[in-house]
Formats: sequence, structure tokens, C-alpha cells
Amino acid sequence: MATAQKITLNISVRFRDIDSMGHVNNAVFFTYFEEGRKAFIHELFGLERPSDFQFILAHVSCDYLRPVKLNDKPTLQTWISSIGTKRFDMQYELLDSNDETVVYARGQSIQVFYDYQANQSKPIPDDIRKRFSLYT
Repeated sequence: MATAQKITLNISVRFRDIDSMGHVNNAVFFTYFEEGRKAFIHELFGLERPSDFQFILAHVSCDYLRPVKLNDKPTLQTWISSIGTKRFDMQYELLDSNDETVVYARGQSIQVFYDYQANQSKPIPDDIRKRFSLYT
């Protein structure tokens, strides 16, 4: 079985990401995943405007494995774990950029292709499915 290609994004921990416990607040991890999705779609298709994204977020989850602190240098890896008729699943792994054996969090999101004018889901177009298949 081939290993999925991954998009890697360096994350800058901002002071505002830190909560009163001295580590990145749990909700911020979802912002990091969002940045990973954005970088992934930009790298594959060159999309930058929100109106160009043909999918909606249906589900997102995160397993918190260790705290991220202000001076940490995390890296986010993003890839596609499965492609369905109308949906695709993305995986996230937040790692220490100096030691990738240190895993801060793992997450998953489910995206559904969507026709905003018809207000309903739609099948993933073949050309997009083909590009996605390089990252599964």
C-alpha cells in the first residue's frame, strides 16, 4: 500500500492562542486544521477565495495528545484518507517540527461537495477526484 502524500504547514503559535493554563486552547486546534485545509486546497487547485471552495465542512474532531506551548514550533501534516461519492475525509497530525515523534494532536474532518445555488450536496467531479487520489 502506498503512503499518502501530505501537505505540510508550519504553524506559528500566537500569544492569543494561549489560554490561562499556559497552553494552546483546545478550540485553536480547529483553526490550525482549517489552515491546513486551506493550504491543502490552495496547493492542489490554487484556490484562494472562499467562493471557489465547492465543499462544506460536515464534521471535525480532534484527539489532544499533549499540550502546545507558546515557544513550541508545531508542523501540521494534512492528507486525504478516503474519497466517497460526495464526500472526502481529511486527516491531520500536529507534530513538533524539531522531532516528528512528538505528536501534539490528531484530527479528522469530513467535507461534502456542495452546490450552493441548489442548496444540496453533489457528486465530487471526476477531475477533482483524480487530483485527490494522489493524496490518499
